[in-house]
Amino acid sequence: MMDEFSKRQKEIISVSIKIIAEKGIQQLTIKNISKSIKISEPAIYRHFDSKMDILIAILSQFKNSSQIISSKIISDNTSSIKQLEFIYNHNFKQFSENPALAAVIFSEEIFQNDKRLSDMVNSIMQVNQNMIIKIIKNGQKKREIRDDIPEKQIGIIIMGALRLLVTRWRLSKYSFSLKQEGDLTFNSIKTLIKK
Repeated sequence: MMDEFSKRQKEIISVSIKIIAEKGIQQLTIKNISKSIKISEPAIYRHFDSKMDILIAILSQFKNSSQIISSKIISDNTSSIKQLEFIYNHNFKQFSENPALAAVIFSEEIFQNDKRLSDMVNSIMQVNQNMIIKIIKNGQKKREIRDDIPEKQIGIIIMGALRLLVTRWRLSKYSFSLKQEGDLTFNSIKTLIKK
């Protein structure tokens, strides 16, 4: 998948995210996209071969953002707990500003029929998991994070709590502050994992 998108592709991606946020992922159709942008359906197909390719582009943007944040965090000299907190805050900020991202990333039902989508989501999860496990390992070496629990298990707890919280927020139609709940959740995780 290309990392750089044309101006029109970015517009299509942006409108697609808006449609998902306002009407749900089921309403993301080439017809609805073309109506929103006010161009013909064939014009959409000049930029993307299918709706699945648009979804892959949305996921690709999220993955690129995750990789940039990952390299920034790993090179940072703050404590491992602060690094993990930054990841939590960054994810909640991204989802709060763009709720449709959560709908795309956490909608397993749309990935079942397209291997490319499931591979992309798996790849995003792998990037995040690898980064979190690396931070935990470093934290255990520096004696900032308890080492009586394997780093992979701590990683599952951290990622699972994040995912559950975002899913609850999405299913409640965004009825609570993701940032506030995220802060409370991370403070509890911090208590559990701190050395």
